[in-house]
Parts: sequence; structure tokens; C-alpha cells
Amino acid sequence: MDSHEIAYLSHKGKYTAFKFNDLIIRFLTSSRLNKYLNIKKWNNGYIEVMADFQKVGIVEDYIDLRPILDNLNIDKKLFLTPIKEVQIKYDEC
Repeated sequence: MDSHEIAYLSHKGKYTAFKFNDLIIRFLTSSRLNKYLNIKKWNNGYIEVMADFQKVGIVEDYIDLRPILDNLNIDKKLFLTPIKEVQIKYDEC
């Protein structure tokens, strides 16, 4: 897969970061999130991810980027269409 088709997900502190090419989108996340573990499914802006949370453990979590992109006035179709895969990569974001 071409690296220009891969986006990256991570978090630091109270923020999740989603990076694609040169754009990094940061948004608030649960203060109990320890770490994202793996991506189960990418569906054009909707992410199913396994995550480790304090006091809960490992659970499936969901991130919908579409309303976040709307709030930032980013064209969803233009931004999301080239993304073919999302990976967890903490040193990227």
C-alpha cells in the first residue's frame, strides 16, 4: 500500500491525533484512555478501534471523524476518499 493512502491514529494526554499526509487533527478523548491498540475497521471516516482504558481494560471503541471534519470546515469527501488504511503509530502524531 502506498504511504500516501495510510492515515495514523494516536493519543497523548487528553487528545487523540489523526494524521493524514501533512494534516494532523487533534480532538478531545477520554481521560481514561491508556492507549489505542489496533484498528479493527476503517469505513470512510468511521473507525472501530481496540483501546485500553483505565479501570475498564481493553474494549472496542468507535471514532466518527465526519462531524469533526464538518466542525473544522474540511471537505469530508476530499479528505477521506484517498485514505485506504488507518494504523496506530504513536511516533507519527
